[in-house]
Amino acid sequence: MSFGAPDPELMPGARNAVETCLGVRSGENVALIADETSRAVAASMAAALDEREARATRLLLEEFGPRPMAAAPAEVLGALERADVGVLCMAPQPGELAARMAIVEVVERRQIRYAHMVGVTPEIMQQGMRADYRMVDRLSEKLRERLLGAETLRVKTEAGTEFAAHFDRRLDWVKTSGLIDPRYWSNLPAGEVFTTPATVDGTFVCDATVGDHFCGKFGDLQSTPLRLAIRAGRLVDAACERKDLQQEFWEYCHTDENSDRVGELAFGTNLGLTEMIGVLLQDEKFPGVHLAFGDPYGSQTHADWKSTTHVDVLTRKCDVWIDDQQVIEKGRYQLAYLGLS
Repeated sequence: MSFGAPDPELMPGARNAVETCLGVRSGENVALIADETSRAVAASMAAALDEREARATRLLLEEFGPRPMAAAPAEVLGALERADVGVLCMAPQPGELAARMAIVEVVERRQIRYAHMVGVTPEIMQQGMRADYRMVDRLSEKLRERLLGAETLRVKTEAGTEFAAHFDRRLDWVKTSGLIDPRYWSNLPAGEVFTTPATVDGTFVCDATVGDHFCGKFGDLQSTPLRLAIRAGRLVDAACERKDLQQEFWEYCHTDENSDRVGELAFGTNLGLTEMIGVLLQDEKFPGVHLAFGDPYGSQTHADWKSTTHVDVLTRKCDVWIDDQQVIEKGRYQLAYLGLS
């Protein structure tokens, strides 16, 4: 099928994704999966793949059944079984996490290079996808090296976030810097270093965006922040002026026995971003620290527990200390500390 004519304004970001991030080579088989909402982005990705003379199988999710998807379409999973490279461009809808996880399971089992672009927009293609991913990789690698020996992390913001995290050195810090290899698939746009923390205690004020379907439904929370209390790595309270958000978030984080557990603590490392735009896929890469409740991506961090849910929460302008050394001040990395000045 065809996704339509590519927009020239999206092509630099698409070429960056195909050439720099995924390293697509002539003749490789690529499964390009998209939905109607992401058709413009998919068209630019398809054009960039054609420029590389890759053999792209194009799949539109709406052709295989209604949305939200109860399960990943067999045609999509089959295409990934045959692919050297996979790309998923789609807008998330409530109840689709299991379908996306099934897609990722094929990717991880086959260890193919894979870009997970859930929530991608034309705006993101013109911003986050134009980043210098080799610089993002250098920062991410330096940060990961420092974090492998870290014992504690402290995070504060003027909005009221104040928490401490401790780490289990048996669990890995994972770098997803945009330079994708078969071992680790990555979101695009990229720029994260993350782990599963041993424990987290304190308050997290989400005054930016919330993950999964919440982002599209509730948008940027700067004017109506979601205040979360965390004890021993579990969510114990949620408060917000938006009572519908408060209730829906609380229920989501109690879907199963581990939905309220902090499964991810992540640093955003995309220095090409200058402001948050209200879209989680890009905003979580903005310099700072964020958390996610639910599944810990154990296949990557080596955490030994699971959840059927995963939802990120973001805050603005963090001050962050690794052990006793400040590494981020008001959302800006102290690059000299990491040897990058």
